[in-house]
Amino acid sequence: MDKLFGTDGVRGTANQYPMTADLALRIGAAVGQYFRRDAPSAVHRVVIGKDTRLSGYMFENALTAGLTSTGMNVLLLGPVPTPAVGLLTRSMRADLGVMISASHNPAVDNGIKFFGPDGFKLSDQVEREIEALVAEGVSPAAAGDIGRAKRIDDGRFRYIERIKTSFPRQMRLDGLKVVIDCANGAAYRVAPEVLWELGATVIPVGIAPNGKNINEGCGSTRPELAAETVVAHGADVGICLDGDADRVILIDETGKVGDGDQFMALMAERWAQQGILVDGTLVATVMSNLGLEHFLTGKGLRLERTAVGDRYVVERMREKGFNLGGEQSGHIVMMDHATTGDGLMAGLQFLAALIASGDKASSLLHRFDPVPQLLKNVRFAAGQAPLDDQSVKAAITASEKALSGKGRLLIRKSGTEPLVRVMAEHEDPQIMEAAVDRVVEAVADAVGAG
Repeated sequence: MDKLFGTDGVRGTANQYPMTADLALRIGAAVGQYFRRDAPSAVHRVVIGKDTRLSGYMFENALTAGLTSTGMNVLLLGPVPTPAVGLLTRSMRADLGVMISASHNPAVDNGIKFFGPDGFKLSDQVEREIEALVAEGVSPAAAGDIGRAKRIDDGRFRYIERIKTSFPRQMRLDGLKVVIDCANGAAYRVAPEVLWELGATVIPVGIAPNGKNINEGCGSTRPELAAETVVAHGADVGICLDGDADRVILIDETGKVGDGDQFMALMAERWAQQGILVDGTLVATVMSNLGLEHFLTGKGLRLERTAVGDRYVVERMREKGFNLGGEQSGHIVMMDHATTGDGLMAGLQFLAALIASGDKASSLLHRFDPVPQLLKNVRFAAGQAPLDDQSVKAAITASEKALSGKGRLLIRKSGTEPLVRVMAEHEDPQIMEAAVDRVVEAVADAVGAG
C-alpha cells in the first residue's frame, strides 16, 4: 500500500484514492484497534468533527462504521474548527480525535486528521503503525462489543467559551469594526459569534456554506474579498480563516494583507516585552522569510526552524518547552492556550494587541521588511520522482551556488498535493528569479520526459 499520511493527515480528492469511503472505513477500524489495544476491555471514545464539504457526510459515516466496528464509541460534533477537535478530545477524555477536512484545499478535496488523547496531532511513528494496520486489516469486535455513536450538539458552544478565555478578561472589542471571513467553512458560525459576544461590530463574509463553496473566492488563500470589504466598510481590521479555521491571514485598515510571519514577529516582540516568550525563541518552518529571522535577531530573540507542517512546529515546541510558533501561511500555535494552530484565537490576540497599543493594524502588521521571496510549483504525475533526476540535482546545485551568502533555496514535495515547490530568497530579485526558474525548468523537463 502507498504511503497514506502526508504532512497533515490523509488528504486527496473525494472518491479517489486515498479519499474513498472504503479506505476511510478501513482507516477508522485501524485507528480504533490501535487506540484500544492496550486496554481492550475498557470503555473507549472518539470525537469526530468536520468542515462544510459535501463529502464530509460520507467520510463521517465511513469512519464511524470503522471505529464502532472495533468497539469505539463515537461522539459526532458536526461542523467545528479543527482546534475545537483538539480541545474537545482532551476535555471529553477521549482516546482519539478526528477532523474531516482538507483545510485550504478546494471543495472537491477532503482529508482526515487525527489527534491523540492529549489533544496533539499524531507523530510520524504512530501514523506509520496505523498505515501498517490498514494494510494488514484488523479484527472486528464481537457483536456484543460494537461501539455506539452519538451526536454532541453543544460542541461549538464549548469551543466558543474556551476560546474567549484566551482573550484578556478585562478587555472588550467595543468600538472596533471587524471583517471576519470564514471561508464558507467550519467556523462560519462560531467566529462571528465570538467577535460579537466580545463587543465588536462584526461584518461577516464567507458564512453561507453549501457543501461546494468552501474556500471558493474567500478565506485565507483568497483574501481579496475580505480586503475589499474592509475598505468598503471602513473596518479596523480583517480576519481571514481557512476552511477548517486552523490558520489566519490578517488585513489592515487599508486592505493590505499581513501574513503569518508578520504576525509572529509582532507576537514574539510583545511576549518578549511581557516576559512570557519562553527562552526568547519563536519556532517557525523553513518557509518563513529571512526578514523575520533578521527582525528577531535585532530584538535579541531567536528563530528556530522546522520542516514544513504545523505539527512539526508543535513537536519542536513540546520537545523544548517553547510556547509560540507557527507558519508563514498562518498556522499560529500558542501553546499556553491550544494544542494546535487556531486561526480565530490568533485573530483575537491580534485584536488585543490592537487595543492595548492604540496603533492601527497597518503599523502592527508591518514589523519588518521581508527579503524578496519567490515560490513556484510544478505538478507531477503519480509514480514520478523528479527530484531524483540528475539534471534536476544539477540545477539545484547551480541555483544554491548563485544564492550563496545572501539568500537561500528550498526545494520540497508538497505533503498535500502532487507538487514540487521551489522557493528562493535573495536581496536581488533578478538573481532570485533566475535561480527559481532554473530549477522549475529542470523539474518540468524531468516530468515531461517521465
